Amino acid sequence: MQHRMKTHPLTEQQINHLLQRAPVGSLATLNPDGTPYSTPIHFVYYGGAIFFHGLPRGQKLDNIVRSSSVCLSVYEMDKLLLDPKGRPCDTNTKYESVIISGTAKLVDDIEEKRNVLKKIVEKYTPHLADQEIPNNITNGTAVIRIDVTDLTGKYYS
Repeated sequence: MQHRMKTHPLTEQQINHLLQRAPVGSLATLNPDGTPYSTPIHFVYYGGAIFFHGLPRGQKLDNIVRSSSVCLSVYEMDKLLLDPKGRPCDTNTKYESVIISGTAKLVDDIEEKRNVLKKIVEKYTPHLADQEIPNNITNGTAVIRIDVTDLTGKYYS
């Protein structure tokens, strides 16, 4: 276990709060040749799982279909903590981060897709949350669920 995980773990409440407010996470999947592929995603943490949406085709989805193991990194930097004596190597960062490992799969159930898309609208455009999402948008959008197998969070302040 990393030193900071032992000395500066986030509580479950702090992890939940970071996942609710953070706008972007970096999703890592595996390419066919075994190399990692990391891409920024908008996401929601809902019902104990991570959900994101996107186009129904592309490298990210191809990778998930081929290998469902994924990792999501969410990070929020507050500020640099400069060393009072001006030593650059003693500069630190005030931050919170969460690392999630899990299994990703496409959501097929239309009602689950609709609920997730509404949660995404509520998170990113709350002023539009009362608008109905058209069926063609729901049907034409890929929604992916990450079932969490491991979740850790740490901070430094």
